[in-house]
Amino acid sequence: MERVAFLVDESGTRVDCLLNPETVQVTRLAGVRPRGAPDGRLTGLGLADDPLVFTGGGRTELVLDLLFDLDFVETQVRPEDVRALTRPLWLLAENSATEHGWLRPPLVRLVWGKTWNVPGVIVAIAERFDAFTLTGTPRRSWLRLKLVRVAETADAAQAGFEEELAAASTPTVPPGSAVVAAADGATEPGWSGVRFDLLAHDALGSPLRWRLLAEHNRISDPLTVPAGTALAVPPITAAPPAGGAVGARGTP
Repeated sequence: MERVAFLVDESGTRVDCLLNPETVQVTRLAGVRPRGAPDGRLTGLGLADDPLVFTGGGRTELVLDLLFDLDFVETQVRPEDVRALTRPLWLLAENSATEHGWLRPPLVRLVWGKTWNVPGVIVAIAERFDAFTLTGTPRRSWLRLKLVRVAETADAAQAGFEEELAAASTPTVPPGSAVVAAADGATEPGWSGVRFDLLAHDALGSPLRWRLLAEHNRISDPLTVPAGTALAVPPITAAPPAGGAVGARGTP
């Protein structure tokens, strides 16, 4: 599975995250503020709500909670201090770029597979450490960062969102071929570790089409499909169900 990364527009540098976030919080603040007067906020008797000024524009914020743990890093490239992994993200919040003579954080793009490609600047970052060694060196970090989308026209924002959705629904494997079931490494009793929803995404363009993939291959229980099984890719005859939910561990 592809990892979340930040691409620096000016230099092309890619800063990868160690693990993907469990959640991404997106907030949209419209261009609305209270109407003011020289001596403070403007209001009046008998009004149910304060008068507003519609300024246009607005602000779109994305908050990511990321985990960095040295136990998940391969031994040959494992640093002694988890801050060696998170320091590049901190640098993205420094005023290291210049625009019209003013310093500002570098313009970056949050990219994650086909469905996330958001240009913006990192305006806040916070980090909590634990799993300290006897010498006080942290081995685990819980990092939260906030990215604010850079200014663009409303039409460009809508077009970008539609392109992301279209890319996410485009199959990567042509009909008539096959996908190979691979385990994600986490097996449990009664579950082979195969992410059937991810197979449906790769083969049919949406994890919600897992049932179509299972029925085409005459699979009654996707949880028990052995790793390494080749699955035939059916033609797409209908849109994915609007309300089809995927289980907590990613399986139907």
